[in-house]
Amino acid sequence: MTTLLIATRNAHKVGEIQAILGAPFRCLTLKEFPDAPAVVEDADTFAGNATKKAVELAKWLACSECGKRNVESGNIFVLADDSGLEVDALNGTPGVHSARFAALDKLENSRDADNNAKLLRLLKDVPLEKRAGRFRCVIALATVSSPSAQQLFDGACEGWIQFAASGHGGFGYDPLFVPDGFTQSFAELGEDVKNKLSHRAKALAKLKVYFSRLPT
Repeated sequence: MTTLLIATRNAHKVGEIQAILGAPFRCLTLKEFPDAPAVVEDADTFAGNATKKAVELAKWLACSECGKRNVESGNIFVLADDSGLEVDALNGTPGVHSARFAALDKLENSRDADNNAKLLRLLKDVPLEKRAGRFRCVIALATVSSPSAQQLFDGACEGWIQFAASGHGGFGYDPLFVPDGFTQSFAELGEDVKNKLSHRAKALAKLKVYFSRLPT
């Protein structure tokens, strides 16, 4: 079994990753490592933020007493992702600032409702045919035995931004985003559908292929 430390405390994200990966992965989260250092996500790309989180946490886990106590021996990996929404009419905004879009002057996340409200306000006069966008995800994988060695996996899901939120599932911008080929938002489609076509699902599918090719 492969042990992954998922570098987040976001319960929604953790549930999504665990559901997509399934067996034979044993997933831990930062909630099980309260002494783990906070990593400031100040890079200007998804890949930069994901790599920074994965490398810093892998280095901490490799030398910390907390890490040694909580992780079994064997091949341990840190999985960190950075993801967000890119809207063409806004030149790719909110992009890497997706989680703190409503409070860009702070290095902290905004409430989903505030982020969604700001996005709708900026797109108020943008017609349907110009509301294209995509969710993008980059996953960085670092080994605790060699933290400086990383692998990157990316995924994107194309779609468009609605004029109003709909649905009560998912999180983030899910109530506003309708993936291509559908008429309902991610928040309406449900986890089973989302976990097959989302940006994160596509990146994780590449990660699973990577693990399947490693020598046993």
